[in-house]
Formats: sequence, structure tokens, C-alpha cells
Amino acid sequence: MPHRHSRRARLTNADFPVPSDSNTSRPAPRANTGSAFLNAVSDTFTFLLLAERRIDPFIRPAFDAVLRDPIASLTTAWINRKRPNEGLRIAEERLLPNEEAHLDSIIASFMKQMSLLWKPGGYERGGNTKTHGMVRGEFIVHDGLPASLRHGIYAQPRTFPAWVRFSGPGPYVTPDIDDVGFMSISIKLMDVPGPKLMDDEKFTQDLFGVSTPTFVTPDTIANAQLQIESVKNAQIFYFLNFHRPHVADLIMQSLWIKTQSSPLEAPYFSCVPYLLGEGRAMQYSVWPKSKKRTPVPRLPFRPPHDYLRAAMAASLAEGDVEFEIRLQPQTDPHLMPIENNAVLWPEKLSPRIPAATLRLPRQKFDSPAQIDFARRLTYNPWHCVPENRPLGNQSRARGRMYATLSKLRQSKNAVEHYEPTGDEVFE
Repeated sequence: MPHRHSRRARLTNADFPVPSDSNTSRPAPRANTGSAFLNAVSDTFTFLLLAERRIDPFIRPAFDAVLRDPIASLTTAWINRKRPNEGLRIAEERLLPNEEAHLDSIIASFMKQMSLLWKPGGYERGGNTKTHGMVRGEFIVHDGLPASLRHGIYAQPRTFPAWVRFSGPGPYVTPDIDDVGFMSISIKLMDVPGPKLMDDEKFTQDLFGVSTPTFVTPDTIANAQLQIESVKNAQIFYFLNFHRPHVADLIMQSLWIKTQSSPLEAPYFSCVPYLLGEGRAMQYSVWPKSKKRTPVPRLPFRPPHDYLRAAMAASLAEGDVEFEIRLQPQTDPHLMPIENNAVLWPEKLSPRIPAATLRLPRQKFDSPAQIDFARRLTYNPWHCVPENRPLGNQSRARGRMYATLSKLRQSKNAVEHYEPTGDEVFE
């Protein structure tokens, strides 16, 4: 067992005071494009989307069973037809033109939007904003993995303690039925031995997943465009415009965003690739082992604002919850690209292989102090060992972007960076 830092062995509620109400649900702002016509178009689209969320659970199962995968295959083929084959090798990266300038634009947009949405003392994350819950877990690496997978945290069978944050889409904190139907998971492993790619934490490794198998943007160039529209609260105009439309990306996202039943009942996907030892790449995904589906209360009328957190609390009050961690090695550098994260990696080329179990023991987690603990933590994909280094332009962007925005959030909330040990308690 590696030596753990001993800054503080145990923490209580007093170390994480009850936060302001920034994580309290509220309506999303209306569009502010500078044009009354464009505002009306955006707000009308939002209204229709939210209306669909009220009936989605009644139609989605049949749609997913019959149409989702065929449409995803056709859309992926459409995206790939427009992509040149750059002749890259497995796990090979290639910088985009003006990559740092696009990242500067992304960070500037996030900082501007955060300043418009939050007040000092109550700053939330720029994305994956609403905390549904921060829960204690164990990340159990399986025994008997093939040699090709045994790299980094998967090198040997062992158990890592973890803090797992489940969250909504952001950048707003809305009632759950009023978000876009998207959730995320952030897993912070502790007691991870070896050197890390960031030096602000010595014993952690962070993993990320979202409930769509492709990322909302293909690269940082597109992401900079999305964030400009997001500051105007009019994200639809990133997808639908005459100059640089992203209709295929809209279709891919729409196939998986839906009215969610519980953060513990959805699969999550890394969407971006990571090293799996030198010269190998992979994506990972997180799959619930249970087929349980919690009914969304009161539909087609309005559910409680925080019904997703309530569903989590009910499940973890009943017993343990487990997820399966699956790795998907890159086997085709063009059809499973590193630098374009809007392309769905086909399972026909590379099946997802079970490699670990994420176990969430029965627990209570929804105290105000524990939610504030979630705000205190900093997640970054570059909190990792070199053998699992993030790959691709959006992963390169996330390193500096997450670090910059985390420092902004900590500064505005007057808190210091904190590396957890797993010994934290909340009474």
C-alpha cells in the first residue's frame, strides 16, 4: 500500500461548512443573443425540448430498442465520409492549427459565463455543474486481465478507495426535468502509487464519463464556437447555423440525451481516448450492473426539482450499487480517431472488455456539508499516471482549462486546493 499524505486524517462537517444556495435548482436564463428574433427561436427550441422531456419515458424505450443504434451507425458513417484519413498510427496525436488560441477562447467564455451566473462564495463548476451527489466508493481492478490491458491503474488486481461525483450537464443548476437530459460521473481514485502528470495531487487519479458515447464537439475549434453561443444561453445556434453547422453532432447527442431516471442507472462514456501503456490507446465506459429503472415521479406533470438526487439516496439506502468498468482498445486509427471525439468507436472493431468494478456501498451522502465537499474537490484528467495519459486535442485542452477554472472557483469561494485521502467523514 503506498504511503498516503497525512495533512489531516479525518474531516468532519466543520471542515466543510454548509454552502450558499448556489447548488439550489433554478430556471435557466433566457437567450441573450442581441437579436429578439434569435432569442425567440432559441427559447422556443428550449420550450419544445423541455416539453418532450415530460413524455420522453413513455416513448424512449421503444425508440432506443428499434431506431437508436441504426441511426447512430448511419450518422457515424456520415461523419466519417467528411473526414480525411490522416494516416495516423494507433495512439498517435496531431496538434490542431492554432490549438492554444482556441483554448484561450474556451477559457475566456467559461470565465465570463461563470461570472454572470455565480457570486463569490457560491461559485460552481463551468460544466457538469449541478451536484446530484458525492459518494464514497471502491474501484476494484479485476484479476486475470489480458496483458494488453495491464497498464497504469489496471496493472495488477487491487482496490482503490474513491470519491465519486454524479452531476448534471451545466452550465446551469436547473430542476432536473429542465436540464437537457445529460449526466456525468467523475471518479477520484486515491492511494494511486507512482508519479503523476500534475503535481498538485500526489496520490490520486481521476476518471470521467458522460451519458452520451460521443462528445458534444469533435475538437477544440468547435468547442470554442459552442462556448461562445453558451455565453449567450443559445447553444442551439452552435448546432444549427449557416456558416458551420454541426447537424450530425446534434443527431448523435439527441440519440442519448433523455429524461434520466437516476444517476445510478445510466452508462457513462469517456468519449475521449487515453493511453493504455506506450503505443496503445483506449476509451473506457462505466455500466450499471443492475437493470433497475426508477420511475420518474409525477410525469407528465412536474417532478420534484431534485428527483435524481432522491433516486440516488433511495437506492443507496437500500444497499450497495455496482458499475462495471469496460475498456475499448483502439484498433483502427481512422475509424476510432484520437483527435475527433464526435466519432462513435464501433464495437464491431473493438468490443468493450470488463476490467474493473466500481462499488458504491450502502450509505447516506446528501448532507449539505458533503455536497460542499464536492465543490471543494478538483477533478482533472491529468491527475493520472503517465501510462494512462489523456490523448487528443480536447484532452490537452482540459488540462489547462480545468486547472484554470478550478483555481478561479477556489479563489472566488476563498478555499484552498484539497487532496482527499478517503478518510473524510460527514456526520
